[in-house]
Amino acid sequence: MTVLEVHRWRRGPCVVVRAAGELDMSVAPHLDTEIGRAIGMAEHPRLVLDLTEVPFCDSVGLGVLVGALTRVRDAHGRLVLVVRPGMVARLLTMTNLDRYIETRGSLREALAVA
Repeated sequence: MTVLEVHRWRRGPCVVVRAAGELDMSVAPHLDTEIGRAIGMAEHPRLVLDLTEVPFCDSVGLGVLVGALTRVRDAHGRLVLVVRPGMVARLLTMTNLDRYIETRGSLREALAVA
């Protein structure tokens, strides 16, 4: 069974959700729930999703990211993903989602722009 640790906290005007572990169909609902809670914390959410400790993401996990983008935009908020070079960054590029989802290389950078 896959384990995904998810932590959520407020940092200034932003809500940070940090995931660690493989993001696959068995744990994607857990991340989706935490993202929903984070979005619900503000009228116009500024969500920073830190995926630097996520080495793998399947299509269901990718769907969670797209859903997060949709929900944040519907709430007139902003979503910034924190990703490092690796599988998740390549997946965003291969699917052209990097054109729609803003990314940064560190949490500090993401908090500065969110």
